Formats: sequence, structure tokens, C-alpha cells
Amino acid sequence: MIVTLIVICEVGFWVLLAAGLSVRYLLKMPRTGAALLLCEPLLEVLLLVVTAIDLKNGAEPDWKHGLAALYIGYTVGHGHRTVKWLDGHAAHRLAGAPPPPEPPRYGMARARHEGRIWLGTAVGAIVATTLLQIAIWYVGDAGRTESLRSWMYGAWRAAGIHGLITLTYVFWPKKAPADEQERETVRAER
Repeated sequence: MIVTLIVICEVGFWVLLAAGLSVRYLLKMPRTGAALLLCEPLLEVLLLVVTAIDLKNGAEPDWKHGLAALYIGYTVGHGHRTVKWLDGHAAHRLAGAPPPPEPPRYGMARARHEGRIWLGTAVGAIVATTLLQIAIWYVGDAGRTESLRSWMYGAWRAAGIHGLITLTYVFWPKKAPADEQERETVRAER
């Protein structure tokens, strides 16, 4: 049941996103579109409540509950950025707004950009770890909750790997080609 609900929440996320952006830009109803976009966090709350009820009813804590916590963490850490990115592209394509700025491709600007994305991963790991620890305390039996603890390690392993990749942008920044570097300099001077 939990896995099915995770799939429903993921599909619901994209349906609400498409509906919110369509209403906002195609039907020219920005407030209604924003209201639909603001309903997206309710999906995670629903998943959290159902997972807690499942554990309360005596379900054996296993990978499904860990996956639910990681899904909620990922959505908290990266959901807003995803919605903002898609909103910028929808505004450009559907409402004639200027194109959204592209992320920097070179140097320390790129490193800062990657660092902000990594912060989303770290926030996701913190949220997932918090939810998993609450579930462990809630169940109260260390022998039954080892699988939940392993999901904590998995969340931090992913955040650590992402962090190492992000650090490569700091220590080995990609240099812009000479002609593009001149254009970047001209743009920065404007």
C-alpha cells in the first residue's frame, strides 16, 4: 500500500504541477494556478500520515517506510526548485516572459550553483533522517527498526556522494573557452 501511495504522490505531483501551470498561464488565472501549486505539499502530508497509520496498526517497519521517508525528504529538498524552474519555463513558453536565466556553466559561479543544489540534497537527508528517527522511536523496538536505520545511512551516503561531486566544481572549476569568456566579461560589465 505504501509503495502504491508513493507512486500516486509522484504522479499527483506532476499532475498538480501541469494543472497549476496550465491554469496559471493558459487560462490566465494566476491565483487559481498558484493555489493548485500550493496543494502539492499536501501529497507529502498524506503520505506521511498514511505511513504513520501503517506503523501504528502494527506493520513491520521495512523498506517501504524508508522509501516513503526518502521520497518526502527529496520533495522537501528539491520540490520548490523544480516547481520554480518549470514555472519559469512555462512563463516563457506560454506567457511570453523572457527566458529564465541558464545556470552558470563555468568557474566559481558554477560551483556556487552546484552547492545550492547540494543544499537541497542535504535538506532532504535531514528531513528523511528526522522522519526515520521519529518512526524508530514510535515503533520502539530496535530489532524491528534496523531497516529504517539503514535508510538513514543511505540518505547520508547519497548526500555525501553528491557533496563530493559538488566539491569537484570548487577544486577543479571548468574554464570557459576564450571566446565565451569574452562574452561573459561583456555581460558582467553591463
